Amino acid sequence: MDTVVMTGAAGLVGTAVREGLREVAARLVLVDRRPLTQETPGEEVRQAVLDSVETVTGLVEGADAIVHLAGVPDEAPLPDLLEGNVLGTHHVLEAARRAGVPRVVLASSNRLTGCYPSSVTVSPEMPPRPDGLYGVSKVAVEALGRLYADKFGLEVVCLRIGSLEPEPADARQLSTWLSPRDCAGFFVDALTRKDVGFLTLYAVSANTRRFWELSDGYRPQDDAEAHADRLAHERGPDLQGGAYAGPAYTLRHLA
Repeated sequence: MDTVVMTGAAGLVGTAVREGLREVAARLVLVDRRPLTQETPGEEVRQAVLDSVETVTGLVEGADAIVHLAGVPDEAPLPDLLEGNVLGTHHVLEAARRAGVPRVVLASSNRLTGCYPSSVTVSPEMPPRPDGLYGVSKVAVEALGRLYADKFGLEVVCLRIGSLEPEPADARQLSTWLSPRDCAGFFVDALTRKDVGFLTLYAVSANTRRFWELSDGYRPQDDAEAHADRLAHERGPDLQGGAYAGPAYTLRHLA
């Protein structure tokens, strides 16, 4: 690819995939509301807030693809999630349509299905069961992606990102862990795979205990089971969202 634009580039996921994207893009434009430092000659950094379609259109003109990571990253009051995640995604998709950018990769989340029991293996085709308001916002993000693929012909890939950590931090993450290496692999695959209309994939390492089906394409390399002995004393969650699926995690944002 010639040019890829990545929003939310200063965040956890952006940091994990930055080097991998440099390998497939001659020009990588990194956008965030926080200041960034250019690391290679092929990178450009832009400090911006994605608060309008016009602003985003100016950032993505001439791009071959957009990786959209910017947004509210966890449970929050619903108005904040609607503004940061849903409206922000709409600004990106509409800017892609206006600027003629053919492909958009959207950061979705495993929290979109966090109320499924841990005993169930979930595929992307199964109905959403969000574990909170954050998960609800990601349902809307995927619906917007589907709309722009069906109605306007954009190529949209939604990656339901697992628990991105250097190592699994608790018993739940023995199922949900996503290593930084595998995270980069999933995003590179989402940018470079052919014949994409609309596609939803779980981005999770090859964990023996994983909750979610892996789709074709990138095959993850790491398995949380290598860290199981360290976490063997912990009990796994009844629901896939674990503590995120409990009432207390959302009630504090409903005042």
